[in-house]
Amino acid sequence: MVASAVVSPQALPQDGQRILELAARSMFDLFANASEGMLLVDRQARVVWINDLYKRFLPALGFERVEDFVGHPVSDVVHNTQMHRVLETGKPILIDLLSNKAGTFVVSRIPLRDDAGVVIGALGIVLFDHPETTLQPLIHKFANLQRDLDEARRELATRRRTKYTLASFVGSSPAAVEVKRQARRAALSSSPVLLLGETGTGKELLAQGVHAASARAEGPFVSVNIAAVPDTLLEAEFFGVAPGAYTGADRKGRIGKFKLADGGTLFLDEIGDMPASLQPKLLRALQEGEIEPLGSNKVVPFDARVIAATSRDLGALVREGKFREDLYYRLNVLPIRVPPLRERRADIPALVEVLAEGIALRGGTPQFDLSSDAMAMLAAQPWRGNIRELGNLLEQAAMRSDTQHIEEHQLEEVLREAGLERVPPAPPVAPQAPAAKSASALRPLAEQVAELEREAIQAALAATGGNKLAAAKLLGISRAKLYERLEATV
Repeated sequence: MVASAVVSPQALPQDGQRILELAARSMFDLFANASEGMLLVDRQARVVWINDLYKRFLPALGFERVEDFVGHPVSDVVHNTQMHRVLETGKPILIDLLSNKAGTFVVSRIPLRDDAGVVIGALGIVLFDHPETTLQPLIHKFANLQRDLDEARRELATRRRTKYTLASFVGSSPAAVEVKRQARRAALSSSPVLLLGETGTGKELLAQGVHAASARAEGPFVSVNIAAVPDTLLEAEFFGVAPGAYTGADRKGRIGKFKLADGGTLFLDEIGDMPASLQPKLLRALQEGEIEPLGSNKVVPFDARVIAATSRDLGALVREGKFREDLYYRLNVLPIRVPPLRERRADIPALVEVLAEGIALRGGTPQFDLSSDAMAMLAAQPWRGNIRELGNLLEQAAMRSDTQHIEEHQLEEVLREAGLERVPPAPPVAPQAPAAKSASALRPLAEQVAELEREAIQAALAATGGNKLAAAKLLGISRAKLYERLEATV
């Protein structure tokens, strides 16, 4: 009787360390023989070794020689690699799909540690180089998910791109020129900008222009109208929601606007309507550069430039205790006052041309024009709704007109139906010969010149909404000279 060949238990190592060494050697030999290729990177993610099977992928990856591949950062030679992630986390990626110009592969990535447990490299293993034949359902699902992700990214990038630049802020009046100058200066900084002005003056357009002229132009532009979001939803809108934060919450969670604006600009419209309960959290986010999603105990860093806008008097709200003073000073770093239309009436003809072009494009109709009387009437109106009101008036008139030429009476009819009172254009003033003055009525020349200077300065300040720098430019003098003249008239 022949004894059966049975391996004696004494032939196996008994200590754990030798068992691990034996298992590691056996597993490596198994992978080396059963896999389609192996690659090794060091702690700096440089390729230090590939086996003979892996070398056959080099031509497809664009390399003729092994030395053009080995010794280089793995991210430079293998597109879509995740080896650096394994090195950073120390965690393996046991099964993954890798797609690049060499094909689609099923791969494993395993961290390598020294005796002290420190990660010193990582081993990449190509398990299948033609997974289409054996893993077709998985490959098909992966391809669909990747396509959906790419489409979502493209759509998101399109939605977050700005439509306007600073050139879109129409106007060449001194007030408009000054606003654009301040906006260009603000674009050079990353500090918060506060846009102040009545509704309909173009604050969001200006915010987009500042973003487009800044170093963040390639990043997203995310806008939130605080007045349009219920108070109970604002925190989630700003900071996001952790997965399963409350009953009915999305299992995947929700990204907030601060994180969506990462790398770009966050525009907070109508900041004066911010609820008092949320103001401290907004202040902390601006100061620390991090947010805490609703229902989470982890902080999430973000990098977004903040532009805020309001049609309300924030200073008065601070004095009334309705807006935090520290938040006000945090936002009011680069304030820009956007003038109302009645302070830049000289820009109305240019605005009418741009608005008329937009109306024609939206309606698919020829562009209309206005008579000189109609244009003069527009220049006389108070424009409480500013440019938005002007555009609405023009569009209504265009929709009612049977021709492409709009007269004064057509605009007057639209105003009357809207319950607005027409302001007639000011009649031209006929030149009059100066009346002879008696010798007693004449004053010294210096007094008359000083009075004329005072009147000119007051007129310039009124035309620029109190902006002393713009008034000085309008008068053709320096700002220091303007201050000197103002002090002399006090």
